[in-house]
Amino acid sequence: MRRRFVDTNVFLRFLTKDDPAMFERCRDLFRKGIEGEVILVTSGMVIAELIWTLLSYYKVPKAEVVEKMAVIIGTKGIDIPDRDIIAESLILFGRKNVDYIDAYNAMLMKRHRLEEIYSYDRDFEEIESVKRLEP
Repeated sequence: MRRRFVDTNVFLRFLTKDDPAMFERCRDLFRKGIEGEVILVTSGMVIAELIWTLLSYYKVPKAEVVEKMAVIIGTKGIDIPDRDIIAESLILFGRKNVDYIDAYNAMLMKRHRLEEIYSYDRDFEEIESVKRLEP
């Protein structure tokens, strides 16, 4: 079965429906993925870019962004190599006043049993499992 990578803009066309024709083609593509006609692959970087674009450009509320991302990472037929870390990151991002990338890095640290981070970013002080150090 063919594996094909899905870029950020395809998810955006589907989620925003800002171009009806593109939305229909994207919906058809995702249907094919769900039905097993094609294996769709994406990355954590695509998810991060998608979150940033929805929040900053489209001004989608954070809770709605988290909900949309949860649907994407939970969709059968979409292969995301670091799905578990992304899922944990979304939970943290939704609950705390931290950037998504900081939440992702905190969950990556947890996965690798790292408790301390060198950073000037005070967002990490919001995360109980992380101790922020300044160099």
